[in-house]
Amino acid sequence: MTDPKFEARLSVLAGWAREAAHRGHPVPSDTDLETISRLKDASTDQVDRQAVEPWLPTIQWLLKQAAFGVAAPHQQLPVELAQPLGFTEMAVEVAGVGEPEPVEVSAAPAEPSPAVPDAVPEVEVSLVDVAPAQKGEAEGTVTVVAKIKPATAQSKMPKWESDARESVKAAVKKFAKPLQSLLERDANEGDTRLVVTDLLCEGLGYDKFRDLTTEYMVKQDFADYGVRIDKQLVGFIEVKRISQKLNERHLRQVQMYAVNEGVEWMILTNGQVWRAYHLTGGLPVVVDMAFEVDLLGPESVAEKAEKLFYLHREALKRRKIDDLWKHRAATSPEALLDILLSDTVLDAIRKEVKRNSGISTTVQDLATVLRMEVVDRKLIAK
Repeated sequence: MTDPKFEARLSVLAGWAREAAHRGHPVPSDTDLETISRLKDASTDQVDRQAVEPWLPTIQWLLKQAAFGVAAPHQQLPVELAQPLGFTEMAVEVAGVGEPEPVEVSAAPAEPSPAVPDAVPEVEVSLVDVAPAQKGEAEGTVTVVAKIKPATAQSKMPKWESDARESVKAAVKKFAKPLQSLLERDANEGDTRLVVTDLLCEGLGYDKFRDLTTEYMVKQDFADYGVRIDKQLVGFIEVKRISQKLNERHLRQVQMYAVNEGVEWMILTNGQVWRAYHLTGGLPVVVDMAFEVDLLGPESVAEKAEKLFYLHREALKRRKIDDLWKHRAATSPEALLDILLSDTVLDAIRKEVKRNSGISTTVQDLATVLRMEVVDRKLIAK
């Protein structure tokens, strides 16, 4: 009996592989793609790891899109996933760590200038000295002494990112007063939404006509905003009045929209507090909070802007928020509890107890103590 979900996964991976091979990249074999589609796992040892490993993040992303029912997701493949790991069209190394030594460069005026490559390493150059021609050197020769070192991390930041961060930081400052005014007069949801729209457009880079669809219809209900990037629906935003505390009921509401439309990102906000959630499809679906920021809270402007940056259109387009979500999910209390109570960790604790005290115990006894006396009971109950 044919498995339609298997066929859908295989169709997605095959479509991607054809296009990647057409661009000249080596891709996994048809047999490997069938195995991955059947197991829903690109990390399996049943495939040629050498062929699959460079494409692991790409294949995982494609499988996730297939689970949501997205057709031909390779056509919306993020730029960073469009080529295998380790592939670079031009690699340039800048040698040296620490305080660089002065570099002497001798140049004769009669020699033509070398062609400037399309891409050069980002470096900082500081002039030390320029010396005229010395005895025995051709007339007109000069010696330039300079220090060359790799550029600082800040100077390596792409222009789009520095522009986006500045825009978000300015918006955090600008909208603090209007949000405080809304809160003081207990403004209704409509007034709150007006300020949220301005913040999305002025601070987070969205075009209200191109990127935001208000009252987005999902079955028989309406989401406050559907967010599109390059015509692709990527998330929903649900807005509540500024005095309304965001709660689980609001999350379930926007989660329903995301499940029905097959999108990953959900944002809840009352203008003051912003929460971003990731939805992973499946039975049951998994919802993880990527971050929460209170624009009227005690954090500094820089700290608030650092979080809100991940909702900027350009950051969301480049999926910068994915790493944030994955780190948050991997280090959540529930995830760390699973690790803490794993046999590997419990065995290491047992050995350490034996080494420190000379007392022998068992993994089962340690698990009981951790569950009953160390870990928060509320966490155990989840």
